[in-house]
Order: sequence, then C-alpha cells, then structure tokens
Amino acid sequence: MKELINNRHIIEIKELVTPRQIKEKQPLTPTAERVVLESRNAIQDVLYGRDQHRLLVVVGPCSIHDPEQAYAYAESLKRIADATKDHLLIIMRTYFEKPRTTVGWKGLINDPHLDGSCDIAAGFELARTILLHINNLGMPCGTELLDPVTPQYISDLLSWSAIGARTTESQTHREMASGLSMPIGFKNGTDGSLQVALNAMVTASQPHSFVGINVDGVTSIIKTNGNPDRHIVLRGGGGKTNYGREHIKQALDGLTNEDITRPIMVDCSHGNSDKDHTRQIPVAHSVLKQHCEGQNGILGLLLESNLNPGKQSWGLGKTLDYGVSITDACIGWEDTETLLHELAEGLARTSQAHTVSK
Repeated sequence: MKELINNRHIIEIKELVTPRQIKEKQPLTPTAERVVLESRNAIQDVLYGRDQHRLLVVVGPCSIHDPEQAYAYAESLKRIADATKDHLLIIMRTYFEKPRTTVGWKGLINDPHLDGSCDIAAGFELARTILLHINNLGMPCGTELLDPVTPQYISDLLSWSAIGARTTESQTHREMASGLSMPIGFKNGTDGSLQVALNAMVTASQPHSFVGINVDGVTSIIKTNGNPDRHIVLRGGGGKTNYGREHIKQALDGLTNEDITRPIMVDCSHGNSDKDHTRQIPVAHSVLKQHCEGQNGILGLLLESNLNPGKQSWGLGKTLDYGVSITDACIGWEDTETLLHELAEGLARTSQAHTVSK
C-alpha cells in the first residue's frame, strides 16, 4: 500500500554528486579566487558610492549553452573590459538556470546535453568548468540563482548574482540571498511591481534560518546574518518600461522609505526593450544620459548580448547556429563592442567636463 501513498508521480530518485566532490575535482584556482574577491570588492565600491567614476555593466548571453562559444565571448569581452576599465566595471553574464513561464529548455545545469536527458550532475560540473575557465581569463562572472541548491556548487566563482522577476517574491530565494557572499540584485516583478523587490531588499538584509544542504550534500539548517550588499534591478513589466527618470526616482524614493540607500541597476532587456533585442541600445543610451546629467542613483546596466544577434529555437537533435541565443534574443558582438565603448566615452566626457568646471 505504501506505493499508493508515496512517490505516485515519481519516475526515479537518483543520488547527486555532492558540492565537495565537484569542488575537489575542480578546485578554486589562485587566479579565480583573486578575480572573484577583487571584483566583489569593486562592485561594493560602486554600490556604496566609494567609486563614483564607473558604472557596473553585467553583459553576456541570455543563457550559456555551448562552452566554447562562451569562452570566445569571454575573451572578446575581456579586451573591452581592460580597455574601458577606468569608466566601466564589466561582469560577464554567465546564466546557467532559466525559469520558464510554461515549459522549455531550463538551462545548462538542468540539461547540459540539450537532449532532454537532464543530466544535472554533469550540468553542475560543466557550469563549474565554464566559470573556472572564464575567471582564469581574468573575467568576473555573474548569474541568476534559481535553485537554492545551486550556490553550494558554484557560488565561490560568482562576483554578482540576481534574483529574477519570477522569484523575487519567493521567501525561499530571499532567505537564500541573505546568506550569499556576493552583491545581489533583485528584479521587480513580471507585472512591473516594484514593491516586491523593495520587500525582498528588506527581507534579505535580515538573519534567517532555513533548510538547505551543506558542502557534503547533507540536509542542514542554514543560519544567515543577512546580506548587506543588495540592490534593485528595474526590468520593466506589465507591458510598460521603467527605465525613465521618473521610474528611477520612484525606485530610489521607495528605498529611502524603507531606510535603504542603494543605487539602481537597469535591465535594458525584457520589459524595458519590449522583448526587441535591438532596443536595448537606446535604453542603455537613455540611462547613460540620465547618469551624465547628474542622476547619481544609477548603479549600472544589465545587457543580453551574444556573439551573433537574435535568437533561434531549440529542439531535440536540431543543428544550432553558432553564437546565437537559444533563449531570449541578444544583440550581437559588433553592437555590444560599440555600445560599451560609447558608454565609456560618455562617462569620460562627463568626468572631463566636471574636472574642467572645477
């Protein structure tokens, strides 16, 4: 009779490799450790206004589905990051988990072979391999953390993280964020609601106790002391944008009402681009203009970019085009390179003008 009580809809329960086993196989290198620590500190400097000369830019593929393409992108981005380092703090977007409104490919951790086999153990190992490689190039990484188990496997290789629009309201994710070791951005809700992100900011700052796993994969009580390094990400929603002057001011006022002082990041994609990847560019220009005109409450930008523009549909056994997203559409590398230089040049001109006026 027990089979009628338990696991009626479960096909298989398979033991997963532990975080410790994967980390022992792929340990944090001295270079990666230095890149992560230095970039986390640099993000904190921008977040708290100690660095007022740079904008934080998290840029990269909507999702990573091919390691070699990710490495090629990282190498190109590293050159731009070095060339613009006086004005931009660039973090590569390395997204391995994708929340789905209904169904679809859930990301490289869930289905690394892109064949529906959902070899999650291989997915964790591959994600860690990619993060190690990119950090060893000197390029810091950021991602959205979706499954609360994931941080035990890869968080030591992350410089920044996001809680997405679908999970910002989730108590589980707010508790998880309270214990994360890197700065973290909370997106407004999919309907454009700002209050859920404000509430998340408050919740994640507080101590929590919740059920999770330790490095040996053992179910544990996790106790946190709260994460002070939080910020809001405006991504539009409900058919409306929210990157304009009035929206950024509203978000800053909302934070002030919660007795929190933090600048705002703008996601140039999603609702703010009306899901048209090419519109990310004018959104970024608008945000830059606001910043250069004196809006110091802007932290930076989030951009979806890939080696080649647009997107393609994924299907079992389908041959995929090189460097094209299989989730949200992205701007291509040429537009990305141009845009990043334009952002840096705009900041440079503003800085020079301020110096002259003094």
